[in-house]
Amino acid sequence: MAPGDRTRLPVDAPAGGGCGDACGCAGDAGDLDGPDGLDAYECGLDPSLAALLAEAGLDPVEVEDIAHMAIEEDLDHGVDVTTVATIPEDAVATADFTAREAGTVAGLRVAEAILSVVCTEEFEVERHVEDGDRVAPGQKLLSVTARTRDLLTGERSALNLLCRLSGIATATRAWADVLEGTGAAVRDTRKTTPGLRSLEKYAVRCGGGLNHRMSLSDAALIKDNHVVAAGGVAQAFKAVRSRFPEVPIEVEVDRLDQIEPVLAEGAELILLDNFTPERTREAVALVAGRARLESSGRLTLDNARAYAETGVDYLAVGALTHSSPILDIGLDLREEQD
Repeated sequence: MAPGDRTRLPVDAPAGGGCGDACGCAGDAGDLDGPDGLDAYECGLDPSLAALLAEAGLDPVEVEDIAHMAIEEDLDHGVDVTTVATIPEDAVATADFTAREAGTVAGLRVAEAILSVVCTEEFEVERHVEDGDRVAPGQKLLSVTARTRDLLTGERSALNLLCRLSGIATATRAWADVLEGTGAAVRDTRKTTPGLRSLEKYAVRCGGGLNHRMSLSDAALIKDNHVVAAGGVAQAFKAVRSRFPEVPIEVEVDRLDQIEPVLAEGAELILLDNFTPERTREAVALVAGRARLESSGRLTLDNARAYAETGVDYLAVGALTHSSPILDIGLDLREEQD
């Protein structure tokens, strides 16, 4: 959906989760062939929103689970006492998610999912920008018209994730901008918030970065402790290749003399741990295109381009997900016009 378009979103069943009549599967738990290839038994989000999440590489069911968890944590089996006491039950308002500083936005559809969990009636959204867009202070990102109580109850949970993901995207964009034109890309690590890995790695993609492995099972990374336990770099590589012949293997080295042995074993990706730019350049010359190279450790925005210009393929930056500050985004109710 293009920025500026409006859509009305049905909601799932209030309190307790599961599918409601507005869900694309019509609440029929026996139909396992839901719209957009989703499992209808697990479907709870509006199909159009679920499709947008899937197109972005996110699991709609996982996003819905996170949304429920966030709201349930905030309500703690009760109600929003301030909002229930001060806002009439039938009041309706429009609220704008607005950037309060410049950055790159990520997580807008996640914020919508949270609102769809808390909203007790159909609500309308107007999308002004898309994830990955650069935004300026004061720029509207998303406008939502719904029951005022629902907007205020879901406000903090939606902003918590939207600000967090946008902060990661903004930090990643800074690295991507510094590396532009070098041929190197910034990559994340597994230093993510438990339960939010897929969302945080999505935010990295929104900022122009690449994802490293998503889990311990989809690729091998032989690090110093594996080397010690196996008796050497080459021995560790052989052990992994023998046990899991189809799994991609990356090998961490911290000395130049470790490179040739792992190349001889067939390593296709080597992690240069805590190398200086000068030593990194030596490693690039030594490898001579026989494997891809990734720099890790010692990296800052100030020296990132120096490392990239040595000829490495990737810069591994755990700080993208473990240390990025949030992007300041607010939710403001529009004042009624006389």
